[in-house]
Amino acid sequence: MTDRVLMIEDDARLAGMVQTYLGESGFRVAVQGTAAGGLAERRSGDFDAVILDVMLPDGDGFEICRRIRAESDIPILMLTARGDPVDRIVGLEIGADDYLPKPFEPRELLARLQTVWRRSAPAPAAAPEAPAPLRFERLLIDPARRSVQLDGRALELTGTEFELLLMLAAVPGRVFSRDDILTRLRGHAAEDIQSRAVDLLVSRLRRKLEPLDVIHTLRNAGYLFAGVRA
Repeated sequence: MTDRVLMIEDDARLAGMVQTYLGESGFRVAVQGTAAGGLAERRSGDFDAVILDVMLPDGDGFEICRRIRAESDIPILMLTARGDPVDRIVGLEIGADDYLPKPFEPRELLARLQTVWRRSAPAPAAAPEAPAPLRFERLLIDPARRSVQLDGRALELTGTEFELLLMLAAVPGRVFSRDDILTRLRGHAAEDIQSRAVDLLVSRLRRKLEPLDVIHTLRNAGYLFAGVRA
């Protein structure tokens, strides 16, 4: 099945370049140049990912990201201005799975899309060697189904949030630095601004786990998972 991508971008030249490049790689790309058109297209189509620009002529890309995330866990890759690191932080905080600063190489865009797809794609429920669920007091993490339950209630996590929780919970008590987390989740070493993005990602995950307090901060060191095995 061909992967379908929705690109919400008002720069027609950039959108055309991406549409051509991804099309040559076997993807179908629908393009909308406005926030309203993008939202309508996503709701009416069956897409596998969204590429979303921060600056749109009729709306704020961050608000569009919030609205898409409230309706779906579809992977979202945000396009941001190279000189504005705040855009990157806010995008991750409100639910984007990754960001890509402009200008960018089409090959990097494709690589980022493939990364967020891998993080969000559910594993087969009956995989022959599926990893066993991680059971803690009040919390159940199932890597095979990529699901999380708190007190029997399913939690809605983005692909990046799930990967972060699984990384920490797989080794309770181990301290993971921000560099460790970024290297595992994004595949490259951390920079100062990316370290701040990790803090916001952890904060977002903590809110979804409330009232359970299992992700602890070690000052100047990193984060650890303090859950007790059931």
